[in-house]
Amino acid sequence: MRNIVRRRTGALVLAVAAASAVAACSAGSPGSTGDAGTPRPGGTLRFGLDYTPSCLDPQQAGEGPNLEVLESLTYQDPRSGDIVPSLASSWEVGPDAKTFTFHLRDGVTFSDGSALDASVVKDNLDGITKLGATASNSGANLAGVTAVTAPDPHTVVVTFGAPNAQFLQATSTPALAVLSRGSLAVPAAERCAGKIVGTGPFVLTSYTAKQEIVLSKRQGYAWGPPSWQHTGDAYLDRVEIKVLPEAATRTGSLSSGQLDVSSNIAPQDEPQFDGNGFTLLSHNNPGVVLSLYPNERRPVLQDKTVRQALQKAVNRPEVISTFLSPRYRAATSVLSSTTPGYTDLGAALAYDPDGAKALLDAAGWRPGPDGIRVRDGARLSLDVIFGRPQSLELIQQQLKTVGIELTLRQLQISELQSQFAAGNFDFFLLNSTRADPDVLRTLFGRAQLTGADALKAALATQAGSLDPQVRQRAAADAQRSLVEDAHVIPVNEQALVIGVSDKVHGIGFTATSGVSFYDAWLS
Repeated sequence: MRNIVRRRTGALVLAVAAASAVAACSAGSPGSTGDAGTPRPGGTLRFGLDYTPSCLDPQQAGEGPNLEVLESLTYQDPRSGDIVPSLASSWEVGPDAKTFTFHLRDGVTFSDGSALDASVVKDNLDGITKLGATASNSGANLAGVTAVTAPDPHTVVVTFGAPNAQFLQATSTPALAVLSRGSLAVPAAERCAGKIVGTGPFVLTSYTAKQEIVLSKRQGYAWGPPSWQHTGDAYLDRVEIKVLPEAATRTGSLSSGQLDVSSNIAPQDEPQFDGNGFTLLSHNNPGVVLSLYPNERRPVLQDKTVRQALQKAVNRPEVISTFLSPRYRAATSVLSSTTPGYTDLGAALAYDPDGAKALLDAAGWRPGPDGIRVRDGARLSLDVIFGRPQSLELIQQQLKTVGIELTLRQLQISELQSQFAAGNFDFFLLNSTRADPDVLRTLFGRAQLTGADALKAALATQAGSLDPQVRQRAAADAQRSLVEDAHVIPVNEQALVIGVSDKVHGIGFTATSGVSFYDAWLS
């Protein structure tokens, strides 16, 4: 069957126009570990993961490793940014961007032997909505849906009550991956613990929490996206993902040959793996940069002047030069420079400690005996919750120079979501990876922000128009509003840097900065 991708009006033009930006994300595109001849099937690849996943079901998890067990209706090419066929062989987008019709690929099965059909896709999308807050990311992509129908076994129609131009790109993300009907029948907590079955080239064969995830080759796989390097089964027989949060442990394991690939090579360790039998690959994440997200339910942070002072007090270039490497970039907007629709707001994010002090003076915050500012007997003392430090000690020092005290509260990743939901924080350290400016709507569209009417109007416009120029202008307006009113304090663009043994070939990245094993092989 020939894959005919039908699109109307230009729902994807914005993403395609940014193809060069997406391609620039990678110091090596998928397969960049070099041409070592004809790929050899077989073998086990050992991969070091730098954090402990809170959930393996991408419909529920806001974070999680790319396992290539599950697939989505579409796929975003990491080189071009194009949305291409995956489980859907073609689609139509209604001229009002309210209706999306997907035609499923023939012959696709889940690894439990059941067939992919329209009813199981419908059940997946309906199930995400029913998960509620448990599926915060995936649910945001389906906000406003009025109906999901399956008019025949090969057709799924998703209808929204208002224009939702972002939805097509959303169907390429892991958050809207399709699980088997058997997986949908088990409790959500069990899916988090590894009871997930999909259509992908690998099968999740075992999971030991906080220790190891084991994937095995799926036999008979024959429906990968056209941008992948080969067709048919994956080359690797097995992938062992070791959970190793300590950087020193991963570095030592990679250098000693106990690992073949390690994620998140620390900047200070990069030279060790740049040659010497290893290759460094990096991918600058699209989406929202690493940022301090203020809790505007707290009275002190409802004051825009205080937030703007914080914005001016952060020296972003110093963060890069002190803790990171040239593979990283200081934030010049709330979106990374590799994101479609990015607008350069570097001037608004310039380091200006004198300006920060003047703003705090104007807001009535006066330096106390120890330099921390005080107003009406209360210290200007704030806290931040986070999973990994990410140079916060330096930001803590920078804020102290203008009279702001920042307390650092490091939590387990599994604890962060509950603290966030309870509002038990002043700042939350976050980034969010997605190769579409609609990531702003999913993060900030429903947040409780003060004086944000213009922001929310811009977010609604960019989600509701199929005109690429309208979306571009609206995305720029949203970024400007977020930065100028300091609803977010951007710090730096994130880079995924992995160390790869020279015996590994064909490993690469997905558009959402996951590591892809499908084309990987060992020599």
